[in-house]
Amino acid sequence: MGLVGAVAGGLVLLVRTAWGGPHGAFGPVALVLAVAALAAVARRAGTRGTRRAEPPGGGAPGTAPPLGIPPGAGGAAPVPVLDGDAVDHGQVDPQGFEHTVAALCVRDGCTRTEVSGGPGDLGADVVATTPDGRRLVVQCKQYAADHLVGSQDLQRFGGTCFAVHGAEIAVVVTTSGFTAPAAEYAAALGIVCVDGDALAAWTDGRTPPPWEPAPPAAP
Repeated sequence: MGLVGAVAGGLVLLVRTAWGGPHGAFGPVALVLAVAALAAVARRAGTRGTRRAEPPGGGAPGTAPPLGIPPGAGGAAPVPVLDGDAVDHGQVDPQGFEHTVAALCVRDGCTRTEVSGGPGDLGADVVATTPDGRRLVVQCKQYAADHLVGSQDLQRFGGTCFAVHGAEIAVVVTTSGFTAPAAEYAAALGIVCVDGDALAAWTDGRTPPPWEPAPPAAP
């Protein structure tokens, strides 16, 4: 733009000189030439200003720049691989408990398993796809043995697991147990409850995973 202004000023001065000087008859010709020259300079400057930008760091023009998020950053946390069946759900912190439950899901054939617990998770601590293709949503409650999962816990999870997270199978896993009202509410909504004993049996492989139907009781 500075170049265009400088050229325009010089051409105006030239036109004034040609119009008012001793050869005033050349004034119109000078005006036409000045306008043509100014238009050419403006086109060239505009072409330079509108050239397609390349993405930061190179790359083909017009391609979106990388987001700058390294693999594994953002989104769901990676799921650990179980070392055999050596799992102690009581010796990890609440986040670690979510990871051990997710690792059990992976061990038993789940795919696309993600640990998404944390602020704003709306009750979905673990999300996975079962071996038969159903969407599994798990809430993990690492409580002491005398701290039972109450009906309010189940009601909060029941309000989001199906409507928000699209669960086809909803499971609440705890290291303790469930109050009677909580178990009744879960049964009414079709939420699977896994207490501390059932979790230990699942971990040891003595029972099938919670998304599979329980074997019929012995006669």
